Amino acid sequence: MAKLFIKQAKQYAEARPSYTPQLFQFIASKTPQHDLVWDVGTGSGQAARSLAEIYNYVVATDTSPKQLEFAPKLPNIRYQETSPTMSLSEVEQKVGAESSVDLVTVAQAMHWFDLPEFYRQAKWVLKKPHGVIAAWCYTTPEVDESVDKVLKRFYENPYWDPQRRLVDDKYKSIEFPFEAVDGEEGTGPFELGNERRMGLEEYLTYLRSWSAYQKAKEKGVELLSEAVVEDFKRAWGDDAPKPVNFPIYLRIGKVGS
Repeated sequence: MAKLFIKQAKQYAEARPSYTPQLFQFIASKTPQHDLVWDVGTGSGQAARSLAEIYNYVVATDTSPKQLEFAPKLPNIRYQETSPTMSLSEVEQKVGAESSVDLVTVAQAMHWFDLPEFYRQAKWVLKKPHGVIAAWCYTTPEVDESVDKVLKRFYENPYWDPQRRLVDDKYKSIEFPFEAVDGEEGTGPFELGNERRMGLEEYLTYLRSWSAYQKAKEKGVELLSEAVVEDFKRAWGDDAPKPVNFPIYLRIGKVGS
C-alpha cells in the first residue's frame, strides 16, 4: 500500500484534509485515560498532530519513510517506520507493551490492512477492558452540484484498488470485532461533517494525491487531462476558494475483557 503514496507524498501532505476538532473530542470523550495513542498508517501525520493536543504521547507509525518526512514534528509525537507486516514483538518494540495503549487510531487507511492480523495486534496492545480503537474514512469531497458532477465522472475510473469499495461503503461493511463504547448502542459508522476552504488548484492537487491517479499515471494515463481540468475550471467558476466538505465515517469500539 505504501508504494501507492510514496511518489505523491508531498501532494498528500499539502492537500489531504485535516480533521474536524469534533472528531477528536468525541473520541477523547470515549477514552477513559489519555496517556498513550498508537496512530497506525499515520501518513504525513494529519491525525497525529490533533491527537497530540489531547493525549500525552502519540506513537505514529507508517510503512513509508517518505510520507513520514512530511509529518509535523512535535515533542510528544514519535514517528516510527514499521515493516508492512509487524509481529507482536515488533509492536512491543516500536509501539508499546501488552495492555499499554489507551487508544488506537487509523485515519483513512484501515481498508488497506490485513484486518485479522491488525486486530490481533490492536487487541494485544490496548488496555483491557476500556482501551478504544477508532478508525475512520472520508468519502469524495462535496463542493456544489456543478463541481460534484465533474468529480463523479473523474472518480469513475478503472484504476481504483478493490479495497476502495470499503470507503465507498462508508466503512459499513468493514469487519470491526469490538464492543460499543460507553454511551453508544453500536460501533458506527458515525457521520461527521469535515469542511475546509479550498481553491481550485488545491482541490486538483488533492485529486492528484489519490492512489487511482498515481496508478493511472504509472500506466501512462493522465486522468487530469487538459480537457478534464477545463471541465473543473468551468464548474468552479471564479478562482475564489470554496467550502469543501469531506464527510467522515467513524467506526469506534472498545477492546473489552
